[in-house]
Amino acid sequence: MSDPAGKARILVVDSDPAVRALISARLVLEGQECVAVENAAQAEASLRAGSFDLVLSALHLPDKWGVDFLKDLRERLPRVPFVVCTSEEDVHTVIESMKLGAADYLVKPVQLDLMVDSIRRALESERTKIELEGYQSNLEETVDRRTRQLQTAIRRIEYTYDETLAALGGALELRDIETQGHSRRVTHFSLELARALHCSGEELRAIARGSFLHDVGKIGIPDAILLKPDRLTAEETALMQTHVRIGYELVCRVAFLTPAAQIVLTHHERWDGTGYPQGLRGLEIPVGARIFAIADTLDAMTSDRPYRAAVSIEAARDEVERESGHQFDPDMVRVFVQIPDAFWRKIRREATERPQLALAGLTEAFGKPELFVDSVH
Repeated sequence: MSDPAGKARILVVDSDPAVRALISARLVLEGQECVAVENAAQAEASLRAGSFDLVLSALHLPDKWGVDFLKDLRERLPRVPFVVCTSEEDVHTVIESMKLGAADYLVKPVQLDLMVDSIRRALESERTKIELEGYQSNLEETVDRRTRQLQTAIRRIEYTYDETLAALGGALELRDIETQGHSRRVTHFSLELARALHCSGEELRAIARGSFLHDVGKIGIPDAILLKPDRLTAEETALMQTHVRIGYELVCRVAFLTPAAQIVLTHHERWDGTGYPQGLRGLEIPVGARIFAIADTLDAMTSDRPYRAAVSIEAARDEVERESGHQFDPDMVRVFVQIPDAFWRKIRREATERPQLALAGLTEAFGKPELFVDSVH
């Protein structure tokens, strides 16, 4: 038989000593190791004492029906192939044994050449199964490892993206000193309200990036309008309002910022449909933009401006509540007003004192909100 994987250890079970001797002699001649026993009890003892690569057994045993022996073997040693020997008239028994997993059957009197071929096929089949399982296991491990490496690379890329966006936001704020820190604070406010509303991780990413870049379009607004200390004329107001479309056109060209671009475009829409640029109403406004609208008002009202002093968090909250159903989504307002004022004050302080946490590293921080602010509620 010359098994290429090495010498096979075969257990032969048959009540006829002449058959055992004949089969054993041929298997040894083929270079295999053979242990021959006469009944199921001796076979089970041999299987407990050592390992075997294959069992060749008659179905008529003096102490146990061969099918029952096969059942016990499959339960205890499912990987050991089993070849049965039976008389020609036991067709139904052969079928039952094959259903239980027998690799092949031989009809008595056993033809030794057929027996050698049958055992070779059974051993090779089992060896192929083991190799395939090993290959599949290695493939799964490789895929899992490559997937983890890819996820790590994506996180690194996103981290680099966010650092770049943080630098861009910082540069834009330097142009308008009066609103310095606004993008950082409104990003914090938006994220915390989004978490309270149980937004998904993907939504948090879009909200963080869209909030931080909401005014990026002001890069296209002339300084004479952007920095004008007096009230804008109707024409100047119309030009100022184009910053949302300018920002959208800039941001939507970057594939990973496409969801954020919708917030940039719609962050001045109002729940009652009186906002701009599209006059969207109610649920037509993206979720991120509805969240941002509350966060933006909270920061604007609690920040000093040349034309007015900042108001308290309490006063800003009351104004948001008054505008429920007009400027803001009523469901979001209900969640917003349930969050303690002390919490918003703490977020504002953290955003001001720790600007490096505004956007850089947001990808990692989504699962670690304590990196932004310690919860107080």
